[in-house]
Amino acid sequence: MVVSDSGATAGADHDEAGAGRPGRARGTRRQLLRGLLVSGAALAVTPLVVASRPDAPTPDAAFDEVYRGHRIRGARTTAGPALGAADWQITVDGRPLHLMRRADGTWLSMIDHYRSYDTPLEAARAAVDELGPGERLREPAPAHPEGHRGVHA
Repeated sequence: MVVSDSGATAGADHDEAGAGRPGRARGTRRQLLRGLLVSGAALAVTPLVVASRPDAPTPDAAFDEVYRGHRIRGARTTAGPALGAADWQITVDGRPLHLMRRADGTWLSMIDHYRSYDTPLEAARAAVDELGPGERLREPAPAHPEGHRGVHA
């Protein structure tokens, strides 16, 4: 390294990467590449870390919990209307709560048709939120004794 009379260096080491040159960005390509690789590795590992958390329920897992004083139970059934489709059997305090699957994959309940939820558990909790204190779901309507269905004129 050569030092002039004013104290400035005449040559730069490779580690300084042009620190004294005007118009050149600070840092090297190697540092930029290292930063990109570290960021990419973090993005690749994040889903694995989230999935390994024991308290993160999967959307297809059955559930049985007490939420705001109401027992919510749900289990996935494989007998769906379409090939490979799944349905859910949800009860709130032992009474059935009917859920509907939207085309975008979210769920809505018979209690709240205006909002959709990512999982059946979220939809069931929202239905309980809509029920006031001390309210329960109605009993299912009894089947017609003669088995007639539809509109009668």
